[in-house]
Amino acid sequence: MSSEQKKNTFFGGVAILMVSTIIIKIIGAIYKIPLGIILPDEAYADFSAAYNVYSFFLTISTAGLPVALSKTVSEANALGRYNQVQKVFKVAFFAFLTMGLISFICMSVFAQPVATYALQNEKAVWCVMALSPAVLCTCCCSAFRGFAQGHMNMMPTAISQVMENLSKLLIGMGLALFIGSLALQPEDFGDRMMAVGAIAGVSVGSILSVGYLFWNHRRTRRRHPGPFTDKTDGSRKILVGLLALAIPITLSSSTTAIVTLIDTNLVNGQLQNVFQSMMDAGPVVTDAARGFLDIGNKAAAILQENMATSSTAVLDSARALYGTYQKCMSIYNLPFNLMVPLTASIIPAVSAARARRNMLEAKQVSESALRFAALMALPCGVGLFVLGEPIMWLLTAGNTDYTIAGPLLSILGLASIFVCIQLVGTSILQANGIVNLPIATVIIGGVVKIIVNYILVGNPNIMIYGAPVGTLCCFVIAAVLNLLIIKVRVPSAPSYGKVFFKPVLASVVMGGVAWASYGFLSRALGGDTLTFKGNLIAVGGAIALAVVVYFVLILALRAITREDLALMPKGEKIANLLHIK
Repeated sequence: MSSEQKKNTFFGGVAILMVSTIIIKIIGAIYKIPLGIILPDEAYADFSAAYNVYSFFLTISTAGLPVALSKTVSEANALGRYNQVQKVFKVAFFAFLTMGLISFICMSVFAQPVATYALQNEKAVWCVMALSPAVLCTCCCSAFRGFAQGHMNMMPTAISQVMENLSKLLIGMGLALFIGSLALQPEDFGDRMMAVGAIAGVSVGSILSVGYLFWNHRRTRRRHPGPFTDKTDGSRKILVGLLALAIPITLSSSTTAIVTLIDTNLVNGQLQNVFQSMMDAGPVVTDAARGFLDIGNKAAAILQENMATSSTAVLDSARALYGTYQKCMSIYNLPFNLMVPLTASIIPAVSAARARRNMLEAKQVSESALRFAALMALPCGVGLFVLGEPIMWLLTAGNTDYTIAGPLLSILGLASIFVCIQLVGTSILQANGIVNLPIATVIIGGVVKIIVNYILVGNPNIMIYGAPVGTLCCFVIAAVLNLLIIKVRVPSAPSYGKVFFKPVLASVVMGGVAWASYGFLSRALGGDTLTFKGNLIAVGGAIALAVVVYFVLILALRAITREDLALMPKGEKIANLLHIK
């Protein structure tokens, strides 16, 4: 394959999706940061719990089929079977529509039992119902996106995702602010309705997105009307082939979604158990620190406040801590989301190379993808680890107790590194036809997470801090197991020393610079009397300096190769500009 072809097939697509992802995350920041400020922790817990169940149904419906569709379309295109491409899409679209309808019914008709029993939070029922149209429309969107990605055309996916998120911002935030202006009573009801308004924007965005993708698909079809001469396989054979790939991938992805859903139930349930025990004994705030980072006294203070204002003090106290945790999760997901464009491009690119029997190209794409993941995930995770508390103070504007949220984000920062490595490792295995073993790695990690969370979250001296520890344990295990399987099962597996050593070294130095520079700036700007504005300047300065140091170290250490850049648009020019040989 020529250099130009490589650009069009792999990192060209990655670049398009990466730009759209950055735009989406900027929109998401504009959406979620103010949302985290205007919504109390309890209402944010309802918002997040509903989103978790939505993610579960969405994963069940769309995790495997888009990958199977893009892989099958990519292989058929590589062999010149254009009639087959069209028939594969028709069969896949019917499957997507069926799954979307089933998920829609579960989230709308059965919203009450889902909120009460699956989420352990009956106050999230309206948020669950507000998201039900989104799961149906997003299933249809996934069919169009998978088809386009199979042609290595990432632009429809990018545009539709930006549309979706703009709608979420403008309509969702607009509804939340409008409902807030009505000052509905009682206050807790008004807060919950604000969460419903915010989450309704997701459904509206998905409707607009599916409309655009349908129009784009029709326009693309008119440009290539045929006729084509290849003979197609039967619908049954196509469906069986799609499901043979989709089911293992869905099981792997849905295992994570199932674990997250169980985790939501478990964390809320265990927190309620601890708060119930506190209330039975009488919550007392002492002068001496109690528990990890004084969580005992902080939890007692939350319970005392809710007992004075609410008839459901135990539930509301658990919602408060869980809402704090979920605000951290929205930041933790940033590195993970940056990996999604990479994984979306790995499978069709490697599959097409394998269909052409070009194993050297398949190895190069896989190794470059893993190195790129390390270069992105490590600095993000280390940065969140060393600056967890000041970042949460900055992003919640004092609406959340950042002394609780900061350590949560620091632990999640480390976990985010392993989430990214696990995700890319899974895609490499799936692209090489190894679809069952990643399921086992996620199951093993998920079981460990559930056990750790059950033990730690139920401990009154640890409570909510057990949740990110469980997440860290889960993805360390899953990522390491994936890398071991790649080494054993994938031909010409990458050298992990070459992939990870230089990014790890650069990230550790960068983390030290960020920690030291924030400490210096925060002391210079006020120390113990540091204001919100001073924290903003200190965080901004520390991050800016850390980015410069990391970029210089990456170039000095030659952590990225010329072969990596050759897969990117204008990669040769970039390599020459940076003097990378």
